[in-house]
Amino acid sequence: MELNCRHVWEFLSGYLDDTLDAAVREDVERHLAHCEVCSAILDSTRNILVLTADDRVFELPVGFSDRLHARLNELIGEDPTSPEKT
Repeated sequence: MELNCRHVWEFLSGYLDDTLDAAVREDVERHLAHCEVCSAILDSTRNILVLTADDRVFELPVGFSDRLHARLNELIGEDPTSPEKT
Protein backbone atom coordinates (compact mmCIF):
# COMPACT_ATOMS: atom_id res chain seq x y z
CA MET A 1 0.00 0.00 0.00
CA GLU A 2 1.32 3.46 -0.91
CA LEU A 3 1.01 5.83 2.05
CA ASN A 4 0.85 9.60 1.76
CA CYS A 5 2.24 11.97 4.39
CA ARG A 6 -1.05 12.29 6.29
CA HIS A 7 -1.25 8.53 6.67
CA VAL A 8 2.31 8.39 7.97
CA TRP A 9 1.64 11.18 10.48
CA GLU A 10 -1.30 9.17 11.85
CA PHE A 11 0.96 6.14 12.25
CA LEU A 12 3.97 7.90 13.84
CA SER A 13 2.95 7.20 17.42
CA GLY A 14 2.46 3.51 16.71
CA TYR A 15 5.69 3.46 14.73
CA LEU A 16 7.65 4.94 17.63
CA ASP A 17 5.92 2.64 20.13
CA ASP A 18 6.52 -0.36 17.85
CA THR A 19 2.84 -1.28 17.92
CA LEU A 20 2.13 -1.26 14.17
CA ASP A 21 1.56 -4.54 12.44
CA ALA A 22 4.46 -5.62 10.24
CA ALA A 23 2.84 -4.68 6.91
CA VAL A 24 1.93 -1.15 8.01
CA ARG A 25 5.36 -0.66 9.59
CA GLU A 26 6.98 -1.69 6.32
CA ASP A 27 4.80 0.81 4.39
CA VAL A 28 5.71 3.59 6.83
CA GLU A 29 9.41 2.77 6.55
CA ARG A 30 9.19 2.75 2.76
CA HIS A 31 7.60 6.21 2.84
CA LEU A 32 10.16 7.53 5.36
CA ALA A 33 13.00 6.32 3.14
CA HIS A 34 12.12 8.87 0.47
CA CYS A 35 10.17 11.62 2.26
CA GLU A 36 12.38 14.24 3.91
CA VAL A 37 9.42 16.04 5.51
CA CYS A 38 8.08 12.95 7.27
CA SER A 39 11.58 11.90 8.29
CA ALA A 40 12.13 15.33 9.84
CA ILE A 41 8.80 15.10 11.68
CA LEU A 42 9.77 11.65 12.97
CA ASP A 43 13.14 12.95 14.18
CA SER A 44 11.51 15.97 15.83
CA THR A 45 8.95 13.77 17.55
CA ARG A 46 11.71 11.49 18.83
CA ASN A 47 13.60 14.52 20.16
CA ILE A 48 10.50 15.81 21.95
CA LEU A 49 9.99 12.41 23.57
CA VAL A 50 13.59 12.36 24.76
CA LEU A 51 13.36 15.91 26.14
CA THR A 52 10.08 15.35 27.94
CA ALA A 53 11.34 12.12 29.47
CA ASP A 54 14.36 13.95 30.92
CA ASP A 55 13.60 14.56 34.59
CA ARG A 56 16.41 17.03 35.17
CA VAL A 57 15.35 20.42 36.52
CA PHE A 58 17.05 23.63 35.53
CA GLU A 59 16.79 26.70 37.71
CA LEU A 60 15.99 29.84 35.77
CA PRO A 61 17.82 33.09 36.46
CA VAL A 62 16.18 35.52 38.91
CA GLY A 63 13.66 37.73 37.09
CA PHE A 64 13.51 35.51 34.02
CA SER A 65 9.75 34.99 34.24
CA ASP A 66 9.06 38.72 34.53
CA ARG A 67 11.33 39.51 31.57
CA LEU A 68 9.74 36.74 29.51
CA HIS A 69 6.20 37.96 30.20
CA ALA A 70 7.16 41.57 29.47
CA ARG A 71 8.73 40.56 26.17
CA LEU A 72 5.73 38.44 25.18
CA ASN A 73 3.37 41.30 26.04
CA GLU A 74 5.52 43.63 23.97
CA LEU A 75 5.40 41.28 20.99
CA ILE A 76 1.65 40.79 21.10
CA GLY A 77 0.97 44.44 21.82
CA GLU A 78 -0.56 44.20 25.27
CA ASP A 79 0.18 46.44 28.18
CA PRO A 80 -0.04 44.38 31.38
CA THR A 81 -0.58 47.55 33.46
CA SER A 82 -3.62 48.76 31.51
CA PRO A 83 -7.17 47.75 32.51
CA GLU A 84 -8.59 44.79 30.62
CA LYS A 85 -10.87 45.56 27.70
CA THR A 86 -14.51 44.69 28.21
